[in-house]
Amino acid sequence: MHLIRNSLAFVAWKDRKAILPAIKAIYRAENADMALVRLEEFEDEWGKRYPAIGQAWRRAWEHVVPFIAFAPGVRKMIYTTNAVEALHRSLRKIIKTRGSFPNDDAALKLLYLAIKNAGLRWRRGVEWTAAMGQFAIQFGSRFPGSAR
Repeated sequence: MHLIRNSLAFVAWKDRKAILPAIKAIYRAENADMALVRLEEFEDEWGKRYPAIGQAWRRAWEHVVPFIAFAPGVRKMIYTTNAVEALHRSLRKIIKTRGSFPNDDAALKLLYLAIKNAGLRWRRGVEWTAAMGQFAIQFGSRFPGSAR
């Protein structure tokens, strides 16, 4: 998701509606080979006008490919769930609102309580049930609750 947002930062406002479907075709491809074909198609069509986008995708390609291996429902759940970012934001808020801590243990205790409270507020993503089944198949005994 961040790669898409960063890609659009290079695009003139008038071209965004035309470019977005081509970018979406890359990360919605059925497999890594098709995603690479879609990236090449994007570069053929838009590469001269916006070369930085293709270069950014190629630099990040090794990080993009593992997500393409997941089923579409799992991919959607991954890139629409901001649980990690929300947790990070809440931890930063806890630390920044305190001027200082008497010792390291005090800071660790505060972080522990923040993580514990964040777990109470967390909700499952839209596609979580389908994603759990796919995770159980793909990761087997490493995924909690899977058949062993």
